[in-house]
Amino acid sequence: MAKVLLINGSPNEHGCTYTALHEVEGVLRRHGIETEILWLGRKPVAGCIACNTCARTGHCVFGPETFDDKVNRVLDELDSIDAIVAGSPVYYAAASGQITSFLNRLFYAGGRRMAGKLGAAVVSCRRGGAASAFDQLNKYFTICNMPVVSSQYWNQIHGSTREEAMQDAEGLQTMRVLADNIATLMISFSEAEKAGFRSPKRELRIFT
Repeated sequence: MAKVLLINGSPNEHGCTYTALHEVEGVLRRHGIETEILWLGRKPVAGCIACNTCARTGHCVFGPETFDDKVNRVLDELDSIDAIVAGSPVYYAAASGQITSFLNRLFYAGGRRMAGKLGAAVVSCRRGGAASAFDQLNKYFTICNMPVVSSQYWNQIHGSTREEAMQDAEGLQTMRVLADNIATLMISFSEAEKAGFRSPKRELRIFT
């Protein structure tokens, strides 16, 4: 069964970011797609220290014995995940510190395994800064050969509280359309594989 991992990078477990991700999740489930909303929590999330341990072991050096921040858990499950939706509140026109540190380490350790998976960013804000945070999150996908899924507007929802976010009818509709587009692409890719399509052989990476 296809699976979508939705990452909630807000320190508030059931706030505005969750409201947006939950709207996406509901539509995906109606399409018969397995989902999981992973809340990063309120504990500090270690940033990448470029030690390159992950290049040798496939896991981040910061494991459960040092930080319970779930990066290695996702790395272990990465082969069963078909799409990643990264959700974050907007802080000073940027994504939250938690999700930034989390994605830095996840993509540094598992970037070569991301190719072909779908990626989508979702941001929540009271008023401004959404576009730059949205752009920041999408860059993780575009550096790793991941098709980025869009909606009928930029994937953002507005409000200071969950109750206010629930009143953003346009934002909620944007999330539902995003989910429909994710489902359509996942189904299309699955049918293409059944028809014998294989991903193209990639060139040896050039660094300059």
